[in-house]
Amino acid sequence: MAEENKHEESIMEKIAEKIHGHDNSSSSDSDDEKKASSIKTKIYRLFGREKPVHKVFGGGKPADIFLWRNKKVSGGVLGAATLSWILFELLQYNLLTLFGHISILALAVLFLWSSASTFIHKKPPRIPEVHIPEEVVLQLASGLRIEINRGFTLLRHIALGRDLKKFLMVIAGLWVLSKVGSSCNFLTLVYSATVLLFTVPVLYEKYEDKVDDFGEKAMKEIKKQYAVLDEKVLSKVISKIPKGAFKKKD
Repeated sequence: MAEENKHEESIMEKIAEKIHGHDNSSSSDSDDEKKASSIKTKIYRLFGREKPVHKVFGGGKPADIFLWRNKKVSGGVLGAATLSWILFELLQYNLLTLFGHISILALAVLFLWSSASTFIHKKPPRIPEVHIPEEVVLQLASGLRIEINRGFTLLRHIALGRDLKKFLMVIAGLWVLSKVGSSCNFLTLVYSATVLLFTVPVLYEKYEDKVDDFGEKAMKEIKKQYAVLDEKVLSKVISKIPKGAFKKKD
């Protein structure tokens, strides 16, 4: 009886050890998962991005167009922009003249077709009702309004003299914009921005890990160079500014 009791106790101990070992392995697995998730959260994203690229563009149909989710619509929009740039920039066509000629041709063809269909006993052409979806317009307007308000807030913050770094960055950006504007006209600038909008986001979404890795290295180098500039130039400039100058502006 004693031997049987000892045998049963040894079996129970082995079972307890297995259960305890399983608990330890599961807890270690959960710890590993937590560590992996923490590592994932620490991955550098360009411009501090936390959302997917599709969400950054507001989601919905506009984001689908910019990221080529619907290739027919995206290709059509980009093709229309390219055709417009060729007509108005390269061929020096006038917008009102083009609109008038296209309207005259389209209305004349449809009118003659509809009139002739009654004599030849055929069905008249099916002319679809064309209308712009309200949802798409509201999404674009909402996204544009948010970005414009952010720009105004940033400009006000800089104008109050609260951030010298952003002030220098905006001045440099406006200077580059003025140089680009002097080398090309407004239509070419808009078309270039359209092409970039339809190419850069989709390429970034495809190679975002490589781009983010390169961006992280570039940002570290920029911060290093800015620290040197701040130590040798900016700190000396700020030290010469009276301390009460910023308070009066607030």
